[in-house]
Amino acid sequence: MENPKVPKLTLVGAGPGDPDLITLKGIKALKAADVVLYDALANEELLDFCLPHTKKVFVGKRAGLHHYQQHVINQMIVDHAIKHGHVVRLKGGDPYVFGRGHEELE
Repeated sequence: MENPKVPKLTLVGAGPGDPDLITLKGIKALKAADVVLYDALANEELLDFCLPHTKKVFVGKRAGLHHYQQHVINQMIVDHAIKHGHVVRLKGGDPYVFGRGHEELE
């Protein structure tokens, strides 16, 4: 019988765009992630830190173009955490400054 995964969410701020500016803690989270939900402002080069098995899901939003509404992203976090375990929500900049970080953490 398979060991069930423990649901976990880590919010990671991708910084201002340059992939060299992410924190070591952010890199460790990406390396440990089972699923990464990333937005349009996160540099996609950061996904190279993920392990090969990590599921990567683009959930980006730009003015006038929303792949997913916020309530759908929130539900995706919950669903992926229950099914896969550790979800990293990779957001451009600081996830708590203009980034709905508190909403997603709830």
